[in-house]
Amino acid sequence: MTDTAAVRPGEELPLERLSAWFGEPLSVEQFPGGHSNLTYLLRAPSGEYVLRRAPLGPVPPKAHDMAREFGVLTAIHPLFAPAPAALRLCEDPSVIGATFYIMERRRGRIFHDPAAAPEPQRMSEMFVDCLASLHAVDVRRVPIGKPEGFLERQVGGWSERWLRAETPDRPDAAHVMEYLRSSIPVSQAASVVHNDYKLDNVMWAGNLDRVAAVLDWEMTTVGDPLADLGLTLCYWTIGSAYDAPRGRGWFSREELIARYAEKTGFDVGRIGWYETLGVFKLAVILQQIYVRWVRGQTRDERFRDFGARVTMLVERAAELSAR
Repeated sequence: MTDTAAVRPGEELPLERLSAWFGEPLSVEQFPGGHSNLTYLLRAPSGEYVLRRAPLGPVPPKAHDMAREFGVLTAIHPLFAPAPAALRLCEDPSVIGATFYIMERRRGRIFHDPAAAPEPQRMSEMFVDCLASLHAVDVRRVPIGKPEGFLERQVGGWSERWLRAETPDRPDAAHVMEYLRSSIPVSQAASVVHNDYKLDNVMWAGNLDRVAAVLDWEMTTVGDPLADLGLTLCYWTIGSAYDAPRGRGWFSREELIARYAEKTGFDVGRIGWYETLGVFKLAVILQQIYVRWVRGQTRDERFRDFGARVTMLVERAAELSAR
């Protein structure tokens, strides 16, 4: 089996220009997973590489910043082995029409369906331990973001993104945004925050004895590590794909929180607030994708039903905020 596929119609790369820039003849396939940035496999005489670029069409301000993601990986790779090495950045739009970067290709197994994973207990442990290891990286060596006011910026920024991504069927999230704004916790520590740490952004070595790579560093910054845990819990417990871990050998929500607390020493007493923030962020991310489909800025039919998903997530965030 392969993790790549033919490039989707309308998302092709101009191979002649790209090969000239790269300095070698290239062939290309696409990694079909994911709903945000476009990711391609490049094959060249010298080896295989991964190309990342923003999605087609207009994108929200400051989103899908490939130059920033390149800088994040450049800083974090020497300090955190699962972060792939970023190799080359191109900010010349004449090459493929957008900023992009090239990174090393890591090989391993990604489980989009948790039920297919053969060792869920051990993988649960490694999954949490990997996040704890990322949060132990010395942030003084990572020149991205600033921890002061991190949670306030998170609440304000994601609220603004929500308001900008209007569609006629958008649910009302005013109560959720007010709850988040009015009850911001005091951060205990500063760490590297991946901001999208979930099971299918983790690549496992073939024998499942270690994490081979952590992927999708687009939103990485420095701030409160519990923001990562809160979003991870959302992915772990919400939606049909993430119902699978529960009761099948995967950690429960409570076990995941307990192991994280044990490994980091952080106080997780207010994890419910961070979980609410995580659900709301996920709702905003999907709404930003959905609005592009509504406006005809993407033809990808996978996004047609995202409005219903957004409504479910906003309702879930409202439930969490009422606890």
